[in-house]
Amino acid sequence: MNKSGDLYRSGDLYRNLRLGVIGAGRIGKLHAENLVTRVPGVEVAAIADVNLAAAQEVAARLHIPAAYEDYHAILNDGSIEAVAICSSTDTHAGILSEAAQAGKHIFCEKPIALDLARIDAALAAVQQAGVKLQIGFNRRFDPNFRKVRQMVAEGKIGEPHILRITSRDPAPPPIAYVKVSGGIFLDMTIHDFDMARYLCGSEVVEVYVAAGVLVDQAIGEAGDVDTAVITLRFANGAIGVIDNSRRAVYGYDQRVEVFGSAGMLQAHNNTPDNDVYTDAEGAHAAKPLYFFLERYTESFVAEMKEFVKSIQQDTPPLVTGMDGRIPVVIGLAARQSYLEKRPVQITTLPYPNPPHRKDSDGEGIPHPKRRSLS
Repeated sequence: MNKSGDLYRSGDLYRNLRLGVIGAGRIGKLHAENLVTRVPGVEVAAIADVNLAAAQEVAARLHIPAAYEDYHAILNDGSIEAVAICSSTDTHAGILSEAAQAGKHIFCEKPIALDLARIDAALAAVQQAGVKLQIGFNRRFDPNFRKVRQMVAEGKIGEPHILRITSRDPAPPPIAYVKVSGGIFLDMTIHDFDMARYLCGSEVVEVYVAAGVLVDQAIGEAGDVDTAVITLRFANGAIGVIDNSRRAVYGYDQRVEVFGSAGMLQAHNNTPDNDVYTDAEGAHAAKPLYFFLERYTESFVAEMKEFVKSIQQDTPPLVTGMDGRIPVVIGLAARQSYLEKRPVQITTLPYPNPPHRKDSDGEGIPHPKRRSLS
């Protein structure tokens, strides 16, 4: 056991949840370390990666008992009750389906897959197995964004009218990654699509994109764009704007604003400090935190605590499989809008249609009138 803490009941014993991590790359290492050092009530029993040396390094450093090259060793271990899927995107859906069939509760990094047929097959496997699934949209667990969402849900700004999201990376990813990422809309902007519907409390019904290659021509040669402005229309009538860039020379730029009939909410960049030095040359302040690992450190911990809690207390995960599917729908529509240079109605890939849905705080909020979405 990696720590004492909140234990959950299985049969007549209180014990830690046994979990396996699949993937020992950057995000897998992050989650493994958080689970071992900062998430109570869980024991990381094994880690697997196609690069066995990477899995062994993480296991040795964090005192994880087992490291495997083949993730099936984790799925076949009956004592392991949950898995965190942190492998490459193209493997998510297949591993997710196998994990569900093996009866494991599942945390899966975004996106589930880059096409809807594979996503739907994986979600069907989860539903049939009756296991829990949480998708890794960690920004929902950022305290700044959660407070904005809570205040919107409480009606503090009245009816939302305009949503603005700025999301800019400090440097573009390697071209090898760009080629397999699914493109900016399914790799980078997918977080912003999730945040848009989360913050606005309504579903997106139309997407229009203006985009180009302004940062690195190699990104264009790989078939992608690196700069985009995306306009969204929501079912509740609100209008949203997302702006993305693959390179902001001053750091990781993450800001949101929701303007409504009774006021406005803003969340600014996190910085190492909030000191401002003013001299004859002007005012000087710290740059934003450099990248997502620094900016969202606490949200990564919080999302994993919530996943473990949902298993311990048998509650619904706060970011569902359908929450993982919908941003892919929007991302595909955004790509179509860019290629065809027109607004795209989201009309053929249906969203679920419950009378109410839950936000990340578990508060039931009336759902706006829906169209059939595609």
